Formats: sequence, C-alpha cells, structure tokens
Amino acid sequence: MENNLFQQAKDAVMNFTNMQGDRGSDQQEKQAVQQAIQAAYQDCTPEEKQQLQQLEQHLQEENFS
Repeated sequence: MENNLFQQAKDAVMNFTNMQGDRGSDQQEKQAVQQAIQAAYQDCTPEEKQQLQQLEQHLQEENFS
C-alpha cells in the first residue's frame, strides 16, 4: 500500500524547491511543506521515515542557498 501522505510530502518539497529559483521562497509555502512532511511521519514505514528526514534536510539546505 502506497502512503499518500508520504507522496504528497515528496511532491510538496519538489514543487517548493523548483519554485524557489523562479521567485524566491515564501514562508507560508515552506510552512505548508513542513506540515506535509510532519503529517507523513504519522503513518510511514522506516524507509519512508528516512526519506522524509532527507527531504527535510534538502528543504533546509535550499532555504540557505
């Protein structure tokens, strides 16, 4: 069974980081992405949890570049 919240979090991070180059980061959008990641943590496998942690790290790195 595929975790829909996990996929939504992945998509949200990708969309956010892709849009950053176009117009800079928006704090509300970043917060929404972080909330999607946190929601995905509630019902994820250990492998998905590891990927979510990587997504969070990627999000933080993108914010500072």
